Amino acid sequence: MDIRIRLRHIRCFLEVARRNSLAEAAETLNVSQPAVSKTLKDLEAILGVALFDRDERRLRLNAAGRQFQQHAGAALVELDVAQDAVRKAATDRTRLAVGLLPSAASELFPRAALLFGQARPNCVLRVATGPNWLLFSQAREGQLDMVVGRLAQDDQMTGLAFEQLYLEEVAAIVRPGHPLLKVRRPEARLKDYPLILPPAGAVIAPIVRSYLISIGLRGVSAMVETVSLPLGRGLVLGSDAVWFISRGVVAHELRQGSLAALKARQPMTSGPVGVSIREDAIRSSDMEALFACLRDAARSRPA
Repeated sequence: MDIRIRLRHIRCFLEVARRNSLAEAAETLNVSQPAVSKTLKDLEAILGVALFDRDERRLRLNAAGRQFQQHAGAALVELDVAQDAVRKAATDRTRLAVGLLPSAASELFPRAALLFGQARPNCVLRVATGPNWLLFSQAREGQLDMVVGRLAQDDQMTGLAFEQLYLEEVAAIVRPGHPLLKVRRPEARLKDYPLILPPAGAVIAPIVRSYLISIGLRGVSAMVETVSLPLGRGLVLGSDAVWFISRGVVAHELRQGSLAALKARQPMTSGPVGVSIREDAIRSSDMEALFACLRDAARSRPA
């Protein structure tokens, strides 16, 4: 397209062609008749061909004019459609349904959600929490677009794909000043203190169970079973209990010093944290954007 052609040329030409009159076109376009005449002549000069046959009273499209009218009119319609589509997209609000596990709820996902809000201001994140078996089931059924957190056990990952963001260990968490913080082998004294363990359905439950068996605490009972940060934190700060939980859940508290992690000689196994989605999911642009924000948030995690 010749860069000298402007929308005013096209609109002026189409209006004159529709009315076969400079005066009527000028009235419709709300400009003077001489301005319409000049714009039309400019367009013909750019194209190098006359578009109208002129007589004393009217303008009539010639063959070149009819051809130009057909294509220019269609192009203008497409431009109007494109403009309306973009304006509609800018005001339409979309949604992503995200299942959020405790391992990603305290730091990873809040950072990613803030990044996503800047990148996709018209997309609302609808975040669901609950037992991991429920969230993974909802992901398989299409009720959730993704689940963010620790990788589930094999039987829960049927029909789901997983993208790992990082590895994270399970930690034994206590209050500051806890007696076990001064012991060289705190795992040897765990039996003397109340334990807060993950419930059987939690992703980290098998990891904690295997660890306790490895240090001779097979069949130990819990004072409370929970992976809830508010509850676990309150129990730990008000007692000498030891809470087994993913480090990411309490990362902020550990950095602040309001909670502490025992340094055992025999650490617990780390596990992958990432995103689970249906294997056959078609990733929308919003989903791809959230994946990118999660990767950025994972890379910028505090050490």
